Amino acid sequence: MTDPIMQPQDFWQEIHPAGSFRTDVGHEGFYPAALPDGRQIRLPIRPLADGQHALASLIVNQASFEVLDALAGALAGRIAAFRPDVVAGLPTLGLTLAAEVARKLGHTRYVPLGTSRKFWYDEALSVPLSSITTPDQVKRLYIDPRMLPLLRGRRVALIDDVISSGRSIRAGLALLDTIGVRPVATGAAMLQSDKWRTDAAAPYDGWLDTVCGCLETPVLAKGPDGLWRPA
Repeated sequence: MTDPIMQPQDFWQEIHPAGSFRTDVGHEGFYPAALPDGRQIRLPIRPLADGQHALASLIVNQASFEVLDALAGALAGRIAAFRPDVVAGLPTLGLTLAAEVARKLGHTRYVPLGTSRKFWYDEALSVPLSSITTPDQVKRLYIDPRMLPLLRGRRVALIDDVISSGRSIRAGLALLDTIGVRPVATGAAMLQSDKWRTDAAAPYDGWLDTVCGCLETPVLAKGPDGLWRPA
């Protein structure tokens, strides 16, 4: 089949009714990811370096308010079962989602983690951070020391925008572990492939049981017809 032509700025702007796009056929320009209630969002397909595999992409701070609201609502609905007292967000795009999830849960604030070191920060409250989109840029992830009373002894939900390689979420978990906090829930708008599940560098046993997401997207492979299908 031939997908409708979409311009880059058109992605992540609409939510379509369940069944709007078939998932049992190949796609050329977008992958139709499904929310928990079946509604679909068209995500752009990003080919990987080998040219034969690709991933569906999501950039939440470019999404329409309607899409962001739907993602935050769906994720909050899943995280609510873990009864978190506070939501912590990972930079950069995870902060956009974490704030909305906290609001959906009825919280009055959230705790942003950051990569910008303020002069009052403690280097001991930091860990190295890289991601699949910036693998060669190793930064440090920090907790503002003033936020410690909001986290210690609390039921924390840690939020990122996408879990793909798992590097960012594992860094966040490792950082919180240094202050004696192991999140009761770890959430993302999208779980991108299964690579993050099998990485040997897990921060501690049991963290996989805390993970929940709104969208789940597979690695895609290019077929003889040039269309992309789940690998």
